[in-house]
Amino acid sequence: MVFGASGGIGSALLRALEKDPRCAVAAAVGRNTAPALDLEAEPSIREAAEAIAKDGTVHLIIDATGILHDVDMSPEKTIDAVDPATIARAFAVNATGPLLLFKHFHRLLPRDERGAFASLSARVGSISDNALGGWYGYRASKAALNMFIRTAAIELARKRPLAVCLALHPGTVQTQLSDPYSGSRERFQPDHSAEQLLQVIDRAQICQTGSFLAYDGSEIPW
Repeated sequence: MVFGASGGIGSALLRALEKDPRCAVAAAVGRNTAPALDLEAEPSIREAAEAIAKDGTVHLIIDATGILHDVDMSPEKTIDAVDPATIARAFAVNATGPLLLFKHFHRLLPRDERGAFASLSARVGSISDNALGGWYGYRASKAALNMFIRTAAIELARKRPLAVCLALHPGTVQTQLSDPYSGSRERFQPDHSAEQLLQVIDRAQICQTGSFLAYDGSEIPW
């Protein structure tokens, strides 16, 4: 199951899963699917989870949602650009929304088989790795997401001991989210990033649940 499949990385993840012979069914869930789900409206998340639960367990849940910019917001270069409404929006989409996905969908993971809940974070959410500053809302909301994943993993381990809960950094990917801010940095194609992320999930050990991992499997400091 992929949330955020309308985005560059999310759609690539869905395509990769559809081609994987181990995957019986790969499904996208979002605003334009049935059931529909709005990340900023918890009742729709709960109702979607209840509807999908009727079909049985889900072995892999990937949250590929996120917002960096749109027509009403962009990353802050300095403290003077900080706006409370923009910060609140970043937290609603990048942190609270994924936490609500976990709240309502983790019950669909199997109890006695391997399962995984993975959420796309970003290296800029690492407090230890922050050497450039700026991007207050995006950085802070991704750092909050990392804490949510770490905390959720502890609870998940008690309820579904064979499942892992991960925060994943996909690298700089050629998507609408990163295009305006990538500069001269090397960027991955979405399909390449998706394959790498799925390999990281595949290889993750139970002892790594609650980890913040990069696309190459390396651990990112909090």
